[in-house]
Amino acid sequence: MSKDSKLSSPFFAASVDVHARRQQAGASLIMVMIILTVVSMLGIAGIQISAMGERGARNDRDYQIAWQSAEAGLIDAEMDLYGPGTSTRRSVFTPQTSLSYFVDGCGTSGNSQGLCNMAVSGKAAWLLPDFTLTGTSAPTTEYGTFTGQTFQAGPSGFQPSKKPRYVIEAIPDSFGAGSASRDQSDPSPKYVFRVTAMGFGPRDDIQALVQMVYRN
Repeated sequence: MSKDSKLSSPFFAASVDVHARRQQAGASLIMVMIILTVVSMLGIAGIQISAMGERGARNDRDYQIAWQSAEAGLIDAEMDLYGPGTSTRRSVFTPQTSLSYFVDGCGTSGNSQGLCNMAVSGKAAWLLPDFTLTGTSAPTTEYGTFTGQTFQAGPSGFQPSKKPRYVIEAIPDSFGAGSASRDQSDPSPKYVFRVTAMGFGPRDDIQALVQMVYRN
């Protein structure tokens, strides 16, 4: 059989056609595998982004709970200082207050609990106490201790893990000194009060710290 007759035979044509189809089938399989790999990677990336978004939203929610708790601590401290309502140690806080109740490093008992002398050097007084400590000997004041106010807190549900706590510093008030805006007939030192409150999120390690200066 000649070369030309072999190329033109039906058997040879069928062999070439089958071989071509096998090559096409192999190329299609590779393309499908590549597409599946890309789709899988996109799916995994989408899941990771969704999980990160959920964690971010949850962290923001927990921080907002802590921040609102700290704000409640400031409000309770304000009632502790001057009311309204009945504070069992309101007499301690006057513009001409005696510093006998204010303790270096913050008091831990009685009417001195959570009351701090202003530090004249080193760390500020509100940086010294451990706000996470609880109990009657803690160097901070727990919400409602002197005001009788109640605060919902505990380990269950979306609420603060424990009540907010605060400290109060007495700071010499030099506002208007030497001018007509201050009563020059009263030479006794006057004070304003710096309040620092810490609130907690659903876990103790989620904390928010807020501060205000209060003048009567």
